[in-house]
Amino acid sequence: MPILVTGATGLLGNNVVRLLLERGEAVRVLARNPSESDALKDLRVETLRGDVQDLDAVRLAFRGVDRALHCAAEVHIGWTGGKQQRATNVEGTRNVADTALDVGARLVHVSSDYVFDGTATEPYTEDAAVAPQGAYGRSKLAGEHAVAQAGGAIVRASWLFGPLGKNFVDTMRRLGAEREEIAVVDDQVGCPTYTGHLAPALVEIAERGTTGILHVAGGGSCSWFELAQATFEETGLSCRVKPQSTADLGRPAPRPAYSVLASTRDDAPRLRNWRDGLRAHLAVGVAA
Repeated sequence: MPILVTGATGLLGNNVVRLLLERGEAVRVLARNPSESDALKDLRVETLRGDVQDLDAVRLAFRGVDRALHCAAEVHIGWTGGKQQRATNVEGTRNVADTALDVGARLVHVSSDYVFDGTATEPYTEDAAVAPQGAYGRSKLAGEHAVAQAGGAIVRASWLFGPLGKNFVDTMRRLGAEREEIAVVDDQVGCPTYTGHLAPALVEIAERGTTGILHVAGGGSCSWFELAQATFEETGLSCRVKPQSTADLGRPAPRPAYSVLASTRDDAPRLRNWRDGLRAHLAVGVAA
């Protein structure tokens, strides 16, 4: 049976697709404009044109499927209205979750650290109280509720970076080569997560049929400022990093100041330290 992957043109979803193909799995993807995406070019996948917001398209995509990895999401955190985020992250996720339940397919849904308010002083575990502060976090939490009702797995990850899409690390590497100094916020702390480490964990969760909430993020924690510093250290760039506060940056949408994730579940995959993920990513190269 094919494995269904949504969001296959995105940073994480495309990594999942390529991993499954390397393992000899049959892969089906549901994508809005597959023929226009370089991410799917030359990949031997069964491609269906459609959107998770379209229930008929989702039902067609689930025919003959026993496992699904739901990586599709609207991740424009800076949006304050959230209309498109609700359409994809809530209605779209509900379509995927309800259909998976109807056909008896195992579902793994990727959620976010933004379901927390960021006021904690120690890592958030799976049973920590949720209190999203922005439209993006609220949409991801609503998606979680839909998946929970369908008996799927909810994987909260954070600060994703990898070679198959735009991400903070590659942006820092580009700017570091162009500038002598750059300002980066130092009052947001989280768990940078390499998609090359997260993708195998998602596949493992699907294979095991694990359900419920799991926190799966890069080991350790750091600030964006420290991640930028580490990127320059690993690449040998001489660009100086100047600390900046989130308030000084003036972004309209709230971001959790502290969103470090930890797991209390024995069946939750443990990822390698974020710095190991950084080195692995830098060894692969910059995303096209």
